[in-house]
Amino acid sequence: MSGKNGSIKLVAGNSNPILAKEIADWLKLSLTKASVRRFADMEIFVEIQENVRGSDVFIIQSTSFPTNDHLMELLIMTDALRRASARRITAVIPYFGYARQDRKVGSRSPISAKLVANMITHAGVDRVLTLDLHAGQIQGFFDIPTDNLYAAPVMVRDIKEKFDLSKVMVVSPDVGGVARARGLAKRINTPLAIVDKRRERAGESEVMNVIGDVAGYTCILIDDIVDSGGTLVNAADALLKNGATDVYAYLTHGVLSGGAAARIGGSRLKELVITDSIQPTDAVINTPNIRTLSIASLIGEAIDRTAAEESVSSLFD
Repeated sequence: MSGKNGSIKLVAGNSNPILAKEIADWLKLSLTKASVRRFADMEIFVEIQENVRGSDVFIIQSTSFPTNDHLMELLIMTDALRRASARRITAVIPYFGYARQDRKVGSRSPISAKLVANMITHAGVDRVLTLDLHAGQIQGFFDIPTDNLYAAPVMVRDIKEKFDLSKVMVVSPDVGGVARARGLAKRINTPLAIVDKRRERAGESEVMNVIGDVAGYTCILIDDIVDSGGTLVNAADALLKNGATDVYAYLTHGVLSGGAAARIGGSRLKELVITDSIQPTDAVINTPNIRTLSIASLIGEAIDRTAAEESVSSLFD
């Protein structure tokens, strides 16, 4: 398989090998042989074991937990490919870690998302392909072409198959996510509600009130990231208290750190649906009310279009 920038090569790091294999299968390609290992002191070593000279190379690597290790793998793989004379290197980052640090939150605090974008650019990446960035302006942090894909089409297809849309209401779990929730509500032609909350400290949230009449509706919470799960659990409780019949949640990135899976499992959420942008842990897989949607076809199509120099944004028209 060849694109306009040479033969297409897919290289996978250690962050999400299952997704990488599914993308390769969708494209009818084999993953390029590469060794990504660690020395005794955990120093990362990368060796590309196939010829990539003149190739259009796509590195598939989420910068998920352990974030710093997977980020360093991405940077070192990029350097190895650049020194092996790859014609073009595209970093396919389904989950972009550090995205929540997209602005100064106080005096003398960093903008780590910009720092990481600089590191990826200076390592030698020519373009970036990512999914549902936490904040759209992060695209502007990169000084190279950056395509931000959206999981919405995958979610919309699943929602239409699972629900009677006449009884569905889309809900934003906070005021900051209203634009994302409104976009989904428009796609499936349902009403919109908002959960207004006040965050007392990092990782905790206190639900204040529900904006909108949710009584009698099946509510679908929509957001980009679920980490501790506290916001979702509190939002579900508030919606049920206000008369919702059931509460579901659709989120792109299932970070689900610490005891989040257990928290979701013991909550009143009917179901949490996440994508496989982050490889699910055993705890996530074994939680009955957490389900995973595959984004392999979405990313595979985007890679195919990128290699052929075709429009990627038209995927979401």
